[in-house]
Amino acid sequence: MVTTVAALAAGAVVGLALGALGGGGSVLAVPALIYLLGFGPAAAATASLVIVLGTAATALYGHARDGQVQWRTGALFAAAGLLPAALGGLLSARLPDWLLTLSFAGVAGVAALGMIRRAPAAPPAGERGGEPGEVAGARRSVPAVVGAGAGLGAVTGVLGVGGGFLTVPALLQVVGLRMRPAVGTSLLVVAVNALVALLARAGGSAPVDWAVVAPFTGAAVLAAWDGRRLASRIPADALRRAFGAVLLAVAALMLLDLAV
Repeated sequence: MVTTVAALAAGAVVGLALGALGGGGSVLAVPALIYLLGFGPAAAATASLVIVLGTAATALYGHARDGQVQWRTGALFAAAGLLPAALGGLLSARLPDWLLTLSFAGVAGVAALGMIRRAPAAPPAGERGGEPGEVAGARRSVPAVVGAGAGLGAVTGVLGVGGGFLTVPALLQVVGLRMRPAVGTSLLVVAVNALVALLARAGGSAPVDWAVVAPFTGAAVLAAWDGRRLASRIPADALRRAFGAVLLAVAALMLLDLAV
């Protein structure tokens, strides 16, 4: 009973993060699975991919219905990350738990600092790029977009994270999307990367504990709808910084746990 309640509570937080920010859910899901629910790092990474895949796909539907998904840009990002995500998923099963935890804490810490820093000022509303939601003159070369997508795919595969906490900044800075389209497009990339990494792990990792993962995922899916509505009511900077502070605390706790 206690485990189910903890799974539901953690799932709600993960869903809110994914729905509101387009990422960050798995960065909270993995520590929650390890420290609240007793999973090992490798098992937590696999379970996190299941949770994030279901939640991101659900949240993507809502953002797409609002017209906040740039399909061509998202498809290019996702396609670039397919092979790295698959290779990363295979590599992850061969890495020791301490290295996975250390790597995860490092990535989470870097992402947290990026979220806490002040975001670039939004461009004037009249400046448009090739697709609605893109800023004129801000789009970068295809190789830059492909490189960013490949790097995010590798992180997804190895650490079991959807990569949205890195995808959103990349879509803002490399492609030049505005915040809301970046959040919606990130969910497409997250869902594809999570699916590929999960398939790469099939048969090579411990079975998924559905008694924990099912309620966790269900709560996350429901909360993702609330996260989408929350994003339209609270300034994006405030949401991002609050999440970054939580993420920084999580990274510090994971490093402390390794040290003691």
